[in-house]
Amino acid sequence: MNCVGIDISKGKSMIAVMRPFGEVVVSPFEVLHTDSELSKLARLLKSLDGETRVVMESTGNYHAPVAWLLHDAGLYVSVVNAMLVHDYGNNSLRRAKTDKKDAVKLANYGLDHWLTLPRYVPEEDTRLMLKSCYRQYQQYSKVRTMLKNNLISLLDTAFPDANRLFTSPPRADGSEKWVDFVAAFWHCECVCGLSEKAFTAKYQKWCKKHGYNFSEDKALDIYASACGHFGVMPKTDTAKLLVEQAISQLRATSAALAALKQEMQSLAASLPEYPVVMEMFGVGPALGPQLMAEIGDVRRFPRRSSIVGFAGVDPGVDESGKHSAKSVPTTKRGSPHLRKTLYQIICTYLKKSPADEPVYQFLDKKRAEGKPYFVYMTAAQNKFLRIYYARVKECLEAFDTEPAKQS
Repeated sequence: MNCVGIDISKGKSMIAVMRPFGEVVVSPFEVLHTDSELSKLARLLKSLDGETRVVMESTGNYHAPVAWLLHDAGLYVSVVNAMLVHDYGNNSLRRAKTDKKDAVKLANYGLDHWLTLPRYVPEEDTRLMLKSCYRQYQQYSKVRTMLKNNLISLLDTAFPDANRLFTSPPRADGSEKWVDFVAAFWHCECVCGLSEKAFTAKYQKWCKKHGYNFSEDKALDIYASACGHFGVMPKTDTAKLLVEQAISQLRATSAALAALKQEMQSLAASLPEYPVVMEMFGVGPALGPQLMAEIGDVRRFPRRSSIVGFAGVDPGVDESGKHSAKSVPTTKRGSPHLRKTLYQIICTYLKKSPADEPVYQFLDKKRAEGKPYFVYMTAAQNKFLRIYYARVKECLEAFDTEPAKQS
C-alpha cells in the first residue's frame, strides 16, 4: 500500500510517497497548484503498484483544489484536522520543521491510521455557496460594526446622541432611520438653527421623501434634543464631508449584508432539510441558514457524538489515577462559528421559556440543579444538536429514498 503525504501551502505543495517500514516510494518533490501539474500528479499516483491513499491537512481554502482534483481523478483522498497531525509522532528531540519533513510525517500518519482515514467527499455546490455566503456575511458584519461605531464617534462631536433619536429596526435593504436622518441633518445646528415650526415642516418633508411615518411629537422631541446639545466640531464643509463619507461606507456595507442575507435565505430554501430546520424552536430566518451553512450535510457525521464534537460543545474528561474531576470545560476543538450560532439559539430559549420544548426542559433542569450559567447553556447546545442531527438525518434519508419509491 502507498500513502501519499501532501503538505499544502499557498499555490504549491510538497509531495512524499511512503510504504510501511519507512520505505520511500517517491522522494519528496514540489508541485504547483496548476491544472497541468496536478493532473500530472494524479497520473503518477494512479500508476503506483498497490492501493494508494492521499493524506493532507485541512488548511482553509488552500487544500481545496488539490483535494477536489485528486478525488475527481478517482483517488482515495483524506483531509484530516491539522491538530491531529501536529500531535502525531514527533519521535525526535530536534525541532526541525520543513515542508519535506511535514509531507513525510503526513504519509506516515496515513500508514498508521490506514483503516480509519475518513474519505474526502466534495460539498454540494449549494451547500458550498451557502457556507461561503455566511463566512462573507460574518466578515461584513464585523466591518459594519466598526463603521457604525466610527459614525457614532463622529456624531458625538457634531450631533451628540443622534443615533438614539430613533428605535426603528433596520429595513430589508439594510437602511436604518437614524442613519438616513443624520445624512440630512448631520450637525445639531442643522436642527436648532431653524425655528421649531420650520424644522417640523422640513422633517415632515424628509419623512415623506424616505417613506417614514411622520409624528409631530417626534419632531418636537428631536428639536428639543438638538437644542439641548452643542457640537464640538464646527459646522464646516470639512465636517460635513467626514460625516457623509462615514455614512456612505456604512450604507454600502449594510446593503451588502442585506443582499447576502437574502441570498443565504434563497440557497437554504433550496435544500431538502430547510422546512425541518425552520420548524425547530429558536431557529428563525437569520439563524436557520447560518446553522445549515456551518453544519452542512449531517450524513457526513457517523453518529450524534460526532456532530457534537465538531461543534466543540462536548464535555471534556480529566481522570488520572484516583483523581477524577467533576467539572471539566468543554473541548472547544470544533467550529467557533457553529458554537456562536448555537449560543444565539439557546439564548432564544432562555428569553421565550417554552415549557413544552425538550431543550428548554433539559436547560431548566440543569439550572435547577444549581449548574453555572455556561454549564447549562453548553449542555442545552449539546441537546439541541442531537435533536437537530436526528431530525435532519431522517429527513435527508427520506428525501434520498423518495425518487426510488416514485419510480
